[in-house]
Amino acid sequence: MIAIFVDADACPVKDEVYVVATRHGVRVAVVANAPIFVPRDLGAELVVVGREPDAADDWIAAQVRAGDVVVTADIPLAARCLAAGARVLGSDGRPFHEEMIGGALATRELKQDLRAMGVAGGGPRPLAPKDRSRFASRLDQMVQASLREAAD
Repeated sequence: MIAIFVDADACPVKDEVYVVATRHGVRVAVVANAPIFVPRDLGAELVVVGREPDAADDWIAAQVRAGDVVVTADIPLAARCLAAGARVLGSDGRPFHEEMIGGALATRELKQDLRAMGVAGGGPRPLAPKDRSRFASRLDQMVQASLREAAD
Protein backbone atom coordinates (compact mmCIF):
# COMPACT_ATOMS: atom_id res chain seq x y z
CA MET A 1 0.00 0.00 0.00
CA ILE A 2 1.25 3.46 -0.80
CA ALA A 3 1.77 6.24 1.72
CA ILE A 4 1.89 10.01 1.65
CA PHE A 5 4.88 11.62 3.37
CA VAL A 6 4.60 15.27 4.37
CA ASP A 7 7.66 17.42 5.05
CA ALA A 8 5.59 19.24 7.63
CA ASP A 9 7.57 21.96 9.40
CA ALA A 10 6.69 24.69 6.88
CA CYS A 11 3.93 22.92 4.95
CA PRO A 12 0.88 25.17 4.45
CA VAL A 13 -1.34 22.47 2.88
CA LYS A 14 -1.52 19.75 5.53
CA ASP A 15 -5.32 19.99 5.74
CA GLU A 16 -5.62 19.37 2.01
CA VAL A 17 -3.38 16.30 2.39
CA TYR A 18 -5.64 14.89 5.11
CA VAL A 19 -8.74 15.33 2.91
CA VAL A 20 -7.19 13.54 -0.09
CA ALA A 21 -5.68 10.77 2.04
CA THR A 22 -8.99 10.15 3.80
CA ARG A 23 -10.83 10.01 0.47
CA HIS A 24 -8.51 7.26 -0.76
CA GLY A 25 -7.77 5.47 2.53
CA VAL A 26 -4.05 6.20 2.28
CA ARG A 27 -1.72 6.41 5.27
CA VAL A 28 -0.07 9.80 5.94
CA ALA A 29 3.25 10.28 7.76
CA VAL A 30 3.59 13.89 8.89
CA VAL A 31 7.29 14.40 9.58
CA ALA A 32 8.39 17.36 11.72
CA ASN A 33 11.24 18.53 13.92
CA ALA A 34 8.88 19.34 16.81
CA PRO A 35 5.43 18.16 17.91
CA ILE A 36 2.56 19.63 15.89
CA PHE A 37 -1.15 18.87 15.81
CA VAL A 38 -2.10 15.96 13.58
CA PRO A 39 -5.70 14.68 13.48
CA ARG A 40 -5.29 10.98 14.22
CA ASP A 41 -8.88 10.16 13.26
CA LEU A 42 -7.94 10.91 9.63
CA GLY A 43 -5.27 8.22 9.43
CA ALA A 44 -2.35 10.60 9.85
CA GLU A 45 0.66 9.72 11.98
CA LEU A 46 3.03 12.31 13.44
CA VAL A 47 6.72 11.42 13.23
CA VAL A 48 8.91 13.74 15.30
CA VAL A 49 12.56 13.57 14.29
CA GLY A 50 15.61 15.32 15.72
CA ARG A 51 16.18 19.04 15.42
CA GLU A 52 19.17 18.66 13.10
CA PRO A 53 18.72 20.73 9.91
CA ASP A 54 17.96 17.80 7.58
CA ALA A 55 16.53 15.30 10.05
CA ALA A 56 13.03 15.30 8.54
CA ASP A 57 14.42 15.09 5.00
CA ASP A 58 16.70 12.21 5.94
CA TRP A 59 13.87 10.29 7.63
CA ILE A 60 11.55 10.72 4.66
CA ALA A 61 14.26 9.76 2.15
CA ALA A 62 15.04 6.62 4.16
CA GLN A 63 11.38 5.54 4.39
CA VAL A 64 9.96 6.46 0.98
CA ARG A 65 9.40 3.73 -1.58
CA ALA A 66 8.48 3.62 -5.25
CA GLY A 67 4.88 4.69 -5.70
CA ASP A 68 4.68 6.72 -2.49
CA VAL A 69 3.76 10.39 -2.69
CA VAL A 70 5.87 13.07 -1.00
CA VAL A 71 4.73 16.63 -0.27
CA THR A 72 7.64 19.04 0.11
CA ALA A 73 8.93 22.43 -0.97
CA ASP A 74 12.50 21.21 -0.41
CA ILE A 75 14.16 20.68 -3.79
CA PRO A 76 17.04 18.44 -2.59
CA LEU A 77 14.53 16.21 -0.76
CA ALA A 78 12.39 16.12 -3.91
CA ALA A 79 15.42 14.93 -5.89
CA ARG A 80 16.14 12.17 -3.37
CA CYS A 81 12.53 10.98 -3.40
CA LEU A 82 12.30 11.02 -7.20
CA ALA A 83 15.45 8.87 -7.28
CA ALA A 84 13.64 6.37 -5.02
CA GLY A 85 10.73 6.20 -7.46
CA ALA A 86 8.27 8.32 -5.49
CA ARG A 87 5.96 10.96 -6.87
CA VAL A 88 6.72 14.42 -5.46
CA LEU A 89 4.44 17.43 -5.21
CA GLY A 90 5.47 20.89 -4.07
CA SER A 91 3.29 22.56 -1.47
CA ASP A 92 2.38 25.12 -4.16
CA GLY A 93 0.80 22.36 -6.27
CA ARG A 94 3.62 22.06 -8.77
CA PRO A 95 4.88 18.52 -9.32
CA PHE A 96 8.57 17.70 -9.40
CA HIS A 97 9.75 15.49 -12.29
CA GLU A 98 13.05 13.84 -13.19
CA GLU A 99 13.30 16.04 -16.28
CA MET A 100 13.26 19.30 -14.32
CA ILE A 101 14.90 18.48 -11.00
CA GLY A 102 18.46 19.24 -12.17
CA GLY A 103 17.43 22.72 -13.28
CA ALA A 104 15.48 23.28 -10.06
CA LEU A 105 18.54 22.32 -7.99
CA ALA A 106 20.74 24.71 -9.99
CA THR A 107 18.24 27.56 -9.62
CA ARG A 108 18.01 26.91 -5.87
CA GLU A 109 21.79 27.12 -5.53
CA LEU A 110 21.92 30.33 -7.56
CA LYS A 111 19.22 31.92 -5.39
CA GLN A 112 21.11 30.84 -2.25
CA ASP A 113 24.25 32.52 -3.57
CA LEU A 114 22.35 35.71 -4.41
CA ARG A 115 20.79 35.83 -0.94
CA ALA A 116 24.23 35.30 0.63
CA MET A 117 25.51 38.27 -1.35
CA GLY A 118 22.53 40.37 -0.26
CA VAL A 119 21.28 40.74 -3.84
CA ALA A 120 17.99 38.89 -3.40
CA GLY A 121 15.77 38.15 -0.47
CA GLY A 122 12.35 37.04 0.57
CA GLY A 123 10.70 33.70 0.65
CA PRO A 124 7.88 32.10 -1.25
CA ARG A 125 4.72 34.10 -1.84
CA PRO A 126 1.67 33.24 0.27
CA LEU A 127 -0.64 30.59 -1.14
CA ALA A 128 -3.80 31.85 -2.80
CA PRO A 129 -7.04 29.83 -2.79
CA LYS A 130 -6.34 28.78 -6.41
CA ASP A 131 -2.94 27.41 -5.28
CA ARG A 132 -4.63 25.30 -2.59
CA SER A 133 -7.17 24.04 -5.10
CA ARG A 134 -4.44 23.18 -7.62
CA PHE A 135 -2.49 21.39 -4.88
CA ALA A 136 -5.47 19.28 -3.79
CA SER A 137 -6.33 18.37 -7.38
CA ARG A 138 -2.77 17.36 -8.28
CA LEU A 139 -2.31 15.43 -5.05
CA ASP A 140 -5.53 13.54 -5.78
CA GLN A 141 -4.25 12.72 -9.29
CA MET A 142 -0.89 11.52 -7.95
CA VAL A 143 -2.50 9.33 -5.29
CA GLN A 144 -4.87 7.80 -7.84
CA ALA A 145 -1.98 7.06 -10.22
CA SER A 146 0.03 5.44 -7.42
CA LEU A 147 -2.94 3.36 -6.30
CA ARG A 148 -3.53 2.16 -9.88
CA GLU A 149 0.14 1.17 -10.23
CA ALA A 150 0.10 -0.63 -6.87
CA ALA A 151 -2.96 -2.61 -7.95
CA ASP A 152 -1.28 -3.84 -11.15
